[in-house]
Amino acid sequence: MEMQKLTYLEAQEHIRKTPIAILPIGAVETHGPHLPVGTDNYLAERLASKVAERLDALVLPTFAYGQVWSLRNVPPSINVSNPHLIGVLTDIGKSLYKAGIRCFVIINSHVGNMVAIQEAARKLYDEHRDMKVFYFMYPGTAEVIEELRESRPMPGGYFHACEIETSYMLYLAPEYVQMEKAIDDYPKLPEDFQYTPTPWDQITDTVVLGSATFATREKGQKIIDTAIETIVSILKNTLKNVRG
Repeated sequence: MEMQKLTYLEAQEHIRKTPIAILPIGAVETHGPHLPVGTDNYLAERLASKVAERLDALVLPTFAYGQVWSLRNVPPSINVSNPHLIGVLTDIGKSLYKAGIRCFVIINSHVGNMVAIQEAARKLYDEHRDMKVFYFMYPGTAEVIEELRESRPMPGGYFHACEIETSYMLYLAPEYVQMEKAIDDYPKLPEDFQYTPTPWDQITDTVVLGSATFATREKGQKIIDTAIETIVSILKNTLKNVRG
């Protein structure tokens, strides 16, 4: 249920029954010639909605901006620094705690956000021990991804606008995918790529890391459904304890 569509009285009553809130967080960044710059936002909010349906949880408005240092030089990417992102997420968590939320779930679809999300979760843990903070980014999917992948992965596990992420979009937000423009691109990564900051505009002109042409809706559904089952299982066990 979308919290922003409720009155404050309806939201308060819902929280009393189910003290869980889900925050989708993504980013605005380039995703190759075939995906929109809001790809991460669409993925996060639609995954969050599916999880919320299973738990009767509140879904917060999508936090649409993230840390996109790697692609900040490729317009129209919008970069938010880690300190700012940590502060905003911490403040959101504090407000939710005051509202009675005792299970704050962050569903993230952008790798660059994870450092800030984890730090915000630690801050909230130190301040509010009786509120569980979770951060999920397609959990439990490594095995099914390897089973379904037809293209070769990038060295170091890097992926972007590729077979896997494009498959996610074909399942969750197909109306925004332009598969006729999908390409395969494997930029040569410098030897020190994993060990030193490297803006992606120095290594790729397309910002596609992998084979987007191998993407299918069926692959996306199987992987996303696995992530949903993993998240729901973890949260159901937590809610049992929260409700006593």
